[in-house]
Amino acid sequence: MDKGKKRKINVAFTLGKGAQGIDVAGLWEVFQDVNIDNCCPFDLYTVAAEKTLIAMSGGLQVLPNFAVADAPQPDIILSPAHTNCVAINNWIRAVSGKTTIVSAVCTRVYNLAEAGLLDGLLVTTYYRSFDSLQAKSPLVNVHRGLRFVDQGKVITAGGLTSCIDMSLYIVQRFFGTQVAENTAQALEYEGSGWRCNNGLKQSARERRRGSGNLAMPNKSGAAGCQCKAGKIVSPV
Repeated sequence: MDKGKKRKINVAFTLGKGAQGIDVAGLWEVFQDVNIDNCCPFDLYTVAAEKTLIAMSGGLQVLPNFAVADAPQPDIILSPAHTNCVAINNWIRAVSGKTTIVSAVCTRVYNLAEAGLLDGLLVTTYYRSFDSLQAKSPLVNVHRGLRFVDQGKVITAGGLTSCIDMSLYIVQRFFGTQVAENTAQALEYEGSGWRCNNGLKQSARERRRGSGNLAMPNKSGAAGCQCKAGKIVSPV
């Protein structure tokens, strides 16, 4: 590597049995498509308990790049929904102290909670799992109806396509809005859930249900993002 070049940002994707296809592919596609000066600033790799074929959702089979025993230290951990794995949970706990971001999508939030990484934090998960997550993890504050929740180091996302918004938001955190915009355009992605500039509001699902989960006011009294104390939450 040239002395003038910065090293790439290590992004580790955890894999386990039954890993949800869109959670893995959606996350991967966003990060691989980031382009700065004709170069992707991220080094992407997958990590599993062992380096053996893993059967993902729908029968898709994937061979991980690394096992937990020899995986490089990540800067970002992206953990898509997959069967709980103690070895992966222990690896996340062991390496998370040196990471910038630890994130989980969908029901993988359960496993981060089990690993003790979410105690006292505001999180979200797949909408059908709100009640069960709160019941199983009373030290975790489950927020309903959001695409993702940013607590500084820990970011959690709802199910399935929520991972795309979370990924674009992380890109925005690292490199700014224009780079995230360019990435979304390259993906032909028209969703706006990754933006934290149009208020903390109810998701379409919560509005249909008639939920009382209303917009949270900012200091001026208008609905807005909750961006103080590292607690940034994204609307749907």
